Amino acid sequence: MLDCEFRLTHEEVIKELLERDGFIEAVSITGGEPLLYDSIVDLVQSIKSRTNLSVKVDTNGTCPRRLKELLHHMDYVAMDLKSSPSKYMKATGGQAVFSDIRESIDIIMSLPDYEFRTTMVPGIVDRDDIIELLAKVGKVKRYVLQNFHSHKTLSAEFRDMPTYPKGYLEDTFKVIKDMNLAEEVVIRP
Repeated sequence: MLDCEFRLTHEEVIKELLERDGFIEAVSITGGEPLLYDSIVDLVQSIKSRTNLSVKVDTNGTCPRRLKELLHHMDYVAMDLKSSPSKYMKATGGQAVFSDIRESIDIIMSLPDYEFRTTMVPGIVDRDDIIELLAKVGKVKRYVLQNFHSHKTLSAEFRDMPTYPKGYLEDTFKVIKDMNLAEEVVIRP
């Protein structure tokens, strides 16, 4: 189990969810990277078997084997795609191997509903990177372009970094649509 400041047992999580029956419709498991948690499969199985709640998992795609274990227990997966394969190491500070990312993409694309998303960080990912990435992956169900917000970053390197100019994400959206690289494209401000 990851060492963290605040911990709940699986039983405490289930109890909290059951107490909110009728008030909440779903559970979103996010992080950091929630698939690093050794007992994530047990937790999701418990939620699914003991509640009527849908389960969404957010991932960065670095744990494809654990993702595969979870595959039939999730209702929705959202995966961050950081940049083109050629810039993935730079985009992740050397923390991700693109072969793992590619394996996770393939696993997720076997699901009936999912999304891939990219936060458009200047200097890390640009329109050409998105086109390269999506052309390599193949047509996806849902692709979300997210605007970068430097005031929300934990990295001092990216604080106060300007975002792409107005219209850049809209133009990227249009290129993705025109090239038919996604069934649905969304811009998240």
